[in-house]
Amino acid sequence: MGDRLAELRLRRGLTQEQLAERAGLSIDVVRKLEQGRRRTARLSSINALARALDTEPSHLVGQPGTFEASGAADPEGSPSVLALRRAVSPVTDLLGDEPDPEDPPGIDALRAALRSTEAVRREGRMGEIGVLLPPLIRDARAAAHAFDGPAAAAANSVLAEAYQIAATTLTALGKEDAAYTAMERSLAAIRRCDDPGLETLAVSTLAWVLTRQGRLADAERVALGRADRIEPGFRSSARELALWGILLLRAATAAVRRKDHGTVHDLLRLVNGAAESMGKDILVYATPFGRTNAGVATVNFLVEMDRGEEALRTVRTIPDLSSMPPTWRARFHVDRALAYADLGRDRAAEQALLRAETEAPEWMRYHSTSRRLVSDLRERAPRRDAEILRLADRLGLTR
Repeated sequence: MGDRLAELRLRRGLTQEQLAERAGLSIDVVRKLEQGRRRTARLSSINALARALDTEPSHLVGQPGTFEASGAADPEGSPSVLALRRAVSPVTDLLGDEPDPEDPPGIDALRAALRSTEAVRREGRMGEIGVLLPPLIRDARAAAHAFDGPAAAAANSVLAEAYQIAATTLTALGKEDAAYTAMERSLAAIRRCDDPGLETLAVSTLAWVLTRQGRLADAERVALGRADRIEPGFRSSARELALWGILLLRAATAAVRRKDHGTVHDLLRLVNGAAESMGKDILVYATPFGRTNAGVATVNFLVEMDRGEEALRTVRTIPDLSSMPPTWRARFHVDRALAYADLGRDRAAEQALLRAETEAPEWMRYHSTSRRLVSDLRERAPRRDAEILRLADRLGLTR
């Protein structure tokens, strides 16, 4: 990160002092990052540096840009960013659709494939997503074109969700522009589908893509705009409360990275109110919401606001963590690790990271925050501490 930061700073003709001033950070942070004496930074700081240097946050953090090798001898059985790009943006859209030589699958088969892909995503098995997703998008597109009436609407619903999975996958690989294209395709499919709730889900996913692009004000605006439109009332269902709460969490994510802590607190009060009204967490389009997820999100925001002690106290109040999907649990343990590391408790941070790896080992290899923290702990660890060195090796981190 320090090398990329220094290179971009010099290209922009900035001194370290000028970059720090533009980003609203201390010169000490910039200097230590460039010198490699500090390998991690708050996401809010990374976003501030990215804005000051006119680049994407993903470029600064250096997250993996492609799928890891799966070991499959057959290239058709290996995940491919190119295959995913082709599925999201087929050239036939520009030159005219070519007839599909095969009959498209039925709606039941499409829905079953979508559920399977969503389950794989919740478990963080990125390579499998890369294999399953391109044919799912192609099949859903073919069905949407071939069918009429309710069947076409149902096929478009599957297609809209598949595009959103593509958007989150491409974002995880640092391909935010391609992810944005996938969201444009998803919203177009939603206009032809039979599920009005998918538009809210799409706005939530779009807010996440915009956040990862560093477009924090845009992310917050689109999430809050949709939340205002669907604000629940006394008779609202748990599903309606969950969709609203998910949007508020997206807005809070953007706000915390803008360092607007007052807005974060206001949004969390609304989130916790909605979660309490529901009583228990539910899955809405493969995304959990309720008291547990609200608590997990609160820990994340407290860590980002540099309130590690409070975050660790909040950890002890979260109910039924086992109900969360593996990737949510893994991210929760990474946040614990960040809090411990901020407090100088490196051994506890290391144990929390190992717990996260147990929950979602493949997800860890693609998660930039985890990789940065492991790299930092490795540099600070005594030579006899082989555990963090082995973890760094498993994540593919080189010195």
